[in-house]
Amino acid sequence: MSGQTTVAVAPVGNNPFLRAVAALSTLAGWCSAAMIVIAVGITCQMIFIRFVLNGSTVWQTEAVIYLMIAATLVGLPYVQRLRGHVNVDLIPLALPMGARRALAILTLTVSSAIVAMMLWYGYEYWHFAWDRGWRSDTVWGVRLWIPYLALPVGFGLLLLQLLADLLAVILKIDRPFGLEEH
Repeated sequence: MSGQTTVAVAPVGNNPFLRAVAALSTLAGWCSAAMIVIAVGITCQMIFIRFVLNGSTVWQTEAVIYLMIAATLVGLPYVQRLRGHVNVDLIPLALPMGARRALAILTLTVSSAIVAMMLWYGYEYWHFAWDRGWRSDTVWGVRLWIPYLALPVGFGLLLLQLLADLLAVILKIDRPFGLEEH
């Protein structure tokens, strides 16, 4: 299946808030990519230790799992900024621009509310791990607040990006669902 691929980056105009959130989302994307590269490097090191040197590994598998989960969470705002999340546009395509705008505002508002709840509970979970000194039950025994920090950071940055997208639609800097008027 071949087709045309385009990258639709969320427009920011000259709005300082939108520009700042775009910069944060881009930084989060770079951090996410770095975590993936580090996880791949650790995996290669683990394979070398196990199968070439016939040694045992202690921390590698756990570190790779935490890095990949953190990369996913921290990468959320960057994917949102690039409009990379799944978008079903059958209904918005059928609507006139005014209704499309209202639907976009409703969708972004509900999405923001859901992500805000996930941020709240993610922060609460991270704080329990921090406050109670939780450690993993493995030989490595990593302090769990470190990998759990990806929950409030990732959802917090995603919430900021969603709010920026909502503001851009309200201020007519961005088109609802990125669709042209028909």
